[in-house]
Amino acid sequence: MPLAAVRRLTATTALILVSLSALAGCSVTTGAEPRTAASASATEAEERPLALVYNGPQGCDDCAPTIASVLRKAKRPFRVLYVGPGTGRELNAAILKEATLYVQPGGGSDLEATWNDLEPAADDLRAWVEAGGSYLGLCFGAYLAGSNPGLGLLPGDTFGWAGSEGATVPDDRDTVIPVIWRTRERHLYFQDGPGFTLKETADATVLATYPNGVPAALVAKYGKGRVGVSGPHPEATRTWYENADLENPDGYQLDLAYDLITATVGKR
Repeated sequence: MPLAAVRRLTATTALILVSLSALAGCSVTTGAEPRTAASASATEAEERPLALVYNGPQGCDDCAPTIASVLRKAKRPFRVLYVGPGTGRELNAAILKEATLYVQPGGGSDLEATWNDLEPAADDLRAWVEAGGSYLGLCFGAYLAGSNPGLGLLPGDTFGWAGSEGATVPDDRDTVIPVIWRTRERHLYFQDGPGFTLKETADATVLATYPNGVPAALVAKYGKGRVGVSGPHPEATRTWYENADLENPDGYQLDLAYDLITATVGKR
């Protein structure tokens, strides 16, 4: 075949291929599958740091889902998995190895019962934090960061702040309390959360204090890891307040929850 004819045939074939490619909506010049929006979104989700959230017995209906939602919507979003009895996912060293953050949410009133559920994983959890993991305890979960019973992760301990000397809340009622959070007065949802005592040598940053000066939220070192705890609920949503017939004079913001999460996880 004359060279000119070959060139015309080649050009025509290329034009047909390009046209077919346009109609099909994909390239014929690469063997790789196109990355759809759905596959890209799934890949990005898998690349997010993993947060394990305890969702076993004793937790309130909204406690684990609320903090899970906050974590998923953070500036640096997390992938969330529920762990604990009843979730079908055991808390152990293997799953902790994959995680950046472990969260023990609020809820419940039987500390001993929850500790009995958590105790089999206590050694794994302590070792993981000591090696560089991050523990976040909210209200009930903050109590469990202390001792008797608890994980013993704090350079000090916890106590029931409501009804204690100088406390402005006399009992375990749901209420809104003022705290000083990083020098500013803010208001938070509170339901029988702990106050914290710290040793003089404690390597800890107090983020918030109750009206009588007792630490209400803090982040402390534990080995190479961090432990963030809060007696009040900075993660509480508008629904929490409305269900308890309460109102937050500051509005319904989550900036303090994100501040606590960021301080707990650090720069990882």
